[in-house]
Amino acid sequence: MKILLYFEGQNVIGKSGIGRALSHQKRALSSMGIDYTLDPKATDYDILHINTYGPRSLQLVRKAKRLGKKVVFHAHSTEEDFRNSFVGSNQLAPLFKKWLVALYQQADHLITPTPYSKSLLRSYGLQQPIAAISNGIDLKKYYPDGHKEAAFRKHFNLTETQKVVICVGLFFERKGILDFVEIAEKMPDYTFIWFGDVPMLSIPANIRRVVKTAHPRNVIFPGYINGDLIEGAYSGADLFFFPSYEETEGIVVLEALASQQQVLLRDIPVYGGWLSDRENCYMGTNNQEFEKLIRQLVNHRLPNLSLAGFKTAQEKSITQIGKELKSVYEAVLELPYDHQIYAKVTK
Repeated sequence: MKILLYFEGQNVIGKSGIGRALSHQKRALSSMGIDYTLDPKATDYDILHINTYGPRSLQLVRKAKRLGKKVVFHAHSTEEDFRNSFVGSNQLAPLFKKWLVALYQQADHLITPTPYSKSLLRSYGLQQPIAAISNGIDLKKYYPDGHKEAAFRKHFNLTETQKVVICVGLFFERKGILDFVEIAEKMPDYTFIWFGDVPMLSIPANIRRVVKTAHPRNVIFPGYINGDLIEGAYSGADLFFFPSYEETEGIVVLEALASQQQVLLRDIPVYGGWLSDRENCYMGTNNQEFEKLIRQLVNHRLPNLSLAGFKTAQEKSITQIGKELKSVYEAVLELPYDHQIYAKVTK
């Protein structure tokens, strides 16, 4: 069995969760001894596992069908998480949904990160088999490390007693960036750091203003940072606060859980079945609740749930994801060849 893993637009969205998902897939396949290639010109593969939805992705699907290959589409994206992101995203969302459905319909099997995103795909009318498989997490990479934590605090000139709240995400309104800044303004004694980046011209003017100038002095936007510094931030901060309104999973949440960090989330459907308020994380529904919970968590007035959160991350290790992907591939190879789909994509 050999898999062609494909990811279009690495320069544009490679820093997003989808970009890290591809890295996890490569490691997951290697952990199971599954051969794979990243070369879209290859022909000696059995299954095309495609992660993106651009025109080149469609071309590759058509080529795979002509070659008689099976296609697995990794449905990272939905209409719901496209809204409130880039400039014009809300106006384009209905068309984006139609495009996604047209692409996803051509797959022999769909994979999506959570039962929630699976339910969205079913609501689109998609009938293929759908597996809910987490994007996974590299537990070893995010294990707390004192040297990394010290490097993080030194980089941002933070004292040992300075209270720090972090978030990781693109500069999208749906990520809750405006709420993050509004709450920070009410808590000037805490430092709030939002890690992440996106081309400024691609986001609405109000978000650009907030990131560039219209934020209080206790908010820092350092851009996209990886390696030891961000890993040290995850475990070295006092709290990971992720007020996103919509996700298909939220890889950054897994990273925070793996870092054994206290996690505060917005109570949204995507976490159903794997994250529970006051069990392995904390959840709120509005900024007033968030402000209260941040103060309580940072000052240790609530039970520390970081170990329970870490156990949740352990269930989504790279090796476990490899086992689940292997099961899907084996099932796909047993599917009869669908001549109807072949005819549709080769017209």
